[in-house]
Amino acid sequence: MAASEAQYIALLKQMISIQSFSRDEKEVADMLEGWFVSRGICPNRKGNNLWMWGSERDAAKPTLLLNSHLDTVKPGNNWTAEPFTPAVDGDKLTGLGSNDAGASVVSLIETFFRLRSVPQAYNLVLAITAEEEVSGLNGVSSILEELGTIDLGIVGEPTGMNMAVAERGLLVLDCYVAGQTGHAARNEGVNAIYKALAAIEWFRNHPFDKATDLLGPVKMSVTMINAGTQHNVVPDKCHMVVDCRINECYSNVEVFEKTRDSVDFEVVPRSFRLNSSNIPLSHSVVKRGLTLGLKPYGSPTSSDMGLMPFTTLKIGPGDSARSHTPDEYILISEIEKGIEIYWQLLNGLELK
Repeated sequence: MAASEAQYIALLKQMISIQSFSRDEKEVADMLEGWFVSRGICPNRKGNNLWMWGSERDAAKPTLLLNSHLDTVKPGNNWTAEPFTPAVDGDKLTGLGSNDAGASVVSLIETFFRLRSVPQAYNLVLAITAEEEVSGLNGVSSILEELGTIDLGIVGEPTGMNMAVAERGLLVLDCYVAGQTGHAARNEGVNAIYKALAAIEWFRNHPFDKATDLLGPVKMSVTMINAGTQHNVVPDKCHMVVDCRINECYSNVEVFEKTRDSVDFEVVPRSFRLNSSNIPLSHSVVKRGLTLGLKPYGSPTSSDMGLMPFTTLKIGPGDSARSHTPDEYILISEIEKGIEIYWQLLNGLELK
């Protein structure tokens, strides 16, 4: 391992050792801010979000954003390792947030320093942001206005350094089926649970017309249901929660409106913020990635890409299957490979 790379492994260990649950990232943001200052860069900061420019912004150039997140989920009960104690065993580094998304953070930081050291045809900005795991209002969306126009965003998430050229949107619906109370011992009332059975079947089987090779069809799953007050009262209402994963053919608003207009019960969206996204295979960054042997695919998991109203590509070291799992880990060789691929992908790139 080269000396310049070793400092970023050390930085990842520092990040792991600091509890940084979503909405409680101040301590790790403080550490990262101090780390940059010690290396001659004074980051901009808003809340627990940090961003910095590679050089003075040139209005005549397009702008490339490097972004990943510093927050983590809470560890589950089945960890056998200590989540906040980074442990190295050969090539394997274990710790909470090592894979999702600390490895991307430190890889993008190294890439930022390399890219800013040589002239580029774009403005370069690095943003390390908060609240990704909860899609919070005080995360990356809170600083987009500060960043100005972005022509391409590189979002660091564990993809095995393959290119997530499309990502599903997320829409959560609260559905309320109405009935009428009555005594369960007599043939009275209208049972809202029974009415809800038809609603569940609608969500299970309703086909949206448009599907794609990358993401397939829109997928809707009833994931929670609640009804009734006591055993002898026919329930007059049933509340269902529906998880909708949206392909790149639809916006969240479109899926909500099509659902609302097709059913006879109340449908309330929680948010429209996390929309689907895609980048054309003809885009210069994707074309370069293909020449490097990187595989394009559609990602079923959501990320901060859904909050970005500009062209984005999700790519980073690690494996999404390790995220949010006990004894989460990253391979040091994955970080080293990730830095090299980022460099080959972005150095000298013309955004078009």
